[in-house]
Amino acid sequence: MKTEKKGNLYKLNIFLVLCFLVAVDLWTKNLAVSSLSLGNSEEFFIPFIDLLLLYNSGIAFGMLDNKNQFQIYGLLVVGAIIVSYILYLAVKETSYKKTLGFSIIAGGALGNIIDRAINGFVTDFLHLKINNFSFFIFNMADAFITIGAILIIYFELKTNSDDAKTY
Repeated sequence: MKTEKKGNLYKLNIFLVLCFLVAVDLWTKNLAVSSLSLGNSEEFFIPFIDLLLLYNSGIAFGMLDNKNQFQIYGLLVVGAIIVSYILYLAVKETSYKKTLGFSIIAGGALGNIIDRAINGFVTDFLHLKINNFSFFIFNMADAFITIGAILIIYFELKTNSDDAKTY
């Protein structure tokens, strides 16, 4: 019975993390669209990040930015398959920390999928630049995906390191 309760708690946490991150992502994108002018850079309080509203109909770094309907729907289907698999991994994972990492990745990915489904593109508005060198433009969903991936890698390395110490 305890294992069943723990499993249900994991599933509830996955759902809550997903809902929270998707809400934050969509709220910040809506805020950016209503507050920023397309293509005009504005200073942000973080020194190496500016606000720059752009619409990305492609994938990472603007690749495949062709704005055709087949591509939009194709990316939605591929994204939904990937999110489904990540959620499957989250549900099957026995480590709560890794489950959290998978949930954060899925929440970010789902935020971008919803944005693409509604608008036909993903809204990006955070411009990472250092000393006038532009790295990339991203959104909160992209940040969530990156944070989740870093957490999973960290916990996996830590688990492997701890396992090696026991031998």
